[in-house]
Amino acid sequence: MILRFFTAIAAACLAIIPAHANDAAASRRALQADVLEEINFARQHPQEYAERLREYRDMFDGRVLFLPGDDNGVYTNEGVDAVDEAIAFLERQSPLPALSQGEVLMLAAHDHAEAQGEAGATGHVSRNGAGPGDRVRRRGGDIFVGESIYYGVDRAEHVVRNLIIDDGVPSRGHRAQLFTPDYRFAGVGCAEHRRFQHICVVDLAATENGAPEISAWAKARGAQLFRVPDLPGKLASVAAE
Repeated sequence: MILRFFTAIAAACLAIIPAHANDAAASRRALQADVLEEINFARQHPQEYAERLREYRDMFDGRVLFLPGDDNGVYTNEGVDAVDEAIAFLERQSPLPALSQGEVLMLAAHDHAEAQGEAGATGHVSRNGAGPGDRVRRRGGDIFVGESIYYGVDRAEHVVRNLIIDDGVPSRGHRAQLFTPDYRFAGVGCAEHRRFQHICVVDLAATENGAPEISAWAKARGAQLFRVPDLPGKLASVAAE
């Protein structure tokens, strides 16, 4: 009887843990899909996205941002100046094609999000010294990728808005990544973060796996990419005669 009692408890625990894990994984996948969708809206409709930022601008009092329901506010580095600069950028920006999801890019992005989130770390370099291209290569792709990272609440609109405004980043490098015309694929990986609630990593590339893009002229002549065995990391393309 005691054995049956403990067996029943163990079975109940096994039933609970996977359900919780499944819910967390489903929530993460939904966030990742929503982030990519929000990025694509901004790329395809930059002027409409600028209108959203105009509404967002009204939530500032100087450098303090008061989101709905937050009476305490959040101090920003630049306040409305960064928002105005982003609006001006979007007004000049031509629409770009939507980014397709790259599975290899997504896996590499999630690897970094999980590792940085668990460690409470920040930045593009992993604890083992790997950069974005290294992580994509370990997933079977190659090194020709760009990367943007967000820390904060787990809502797609917050993720993309912060990357586009790029408050406190003089180069506006995160925004530049999202609006790079040559990029056609992206992978988003999100996870909980020990210090900053959540992290979302966006890896972008011209090809679905971060390999160099072969020109249309070369493709028409049967060009293929191959790795030179004696020169790790070096790629070459050959056009068939």
